[in-house]
Amino acid sequence: MSARNRRLPRHRAWPLTRTDVAQCLGPHLDHVRELRFLTGDDSGDIVLGAAWVAPLSRAYGRGVHPDSVGCFVDVHPVAAADRAATRAVLREQTLPQLREWIERATTADETWRLTDHHHYWRLTGGRLTHGENMSSL
Repeated sequence: MSARNRRLPRHRAWPLTRTDVAQCLGPHLDHVRELRFLTGDDSGDIVLGAAWVAPLSRAYGRGVHPDSVGCFVDVHPVAAADRAATRAVLREQTLPQLREWIERATTADETWRLTDHHHYWRLTGGRLTHGENMSSL
């Protein structure tokens, strides 16, 4: 991405590209409603996030547009100096886990799909951890 279109401070960088994600997810990328490259200065140790947005109304008496239901993926910026090492870990470990998470999300039972879910991957000191947070409606 050109520096003009980066939208990130020079000391921050995205550890993955759209191509990295597409190559790993393959046909599962079709289930991702939106792949977002976040521009915030600091996401802490979160490097990748995935969300399942349930098809339930969030406003009394209003429906939910179908485009707002499904899987969303967020690539968080990291320190530019850590980009290469982070990218290697994400490509090797995290993207295959993301592919599995999306596959499970799209084939889950109705009870699971009617609840919002968030899954985060964190990288701290070269060690990858991940976990799911469930949002009750």
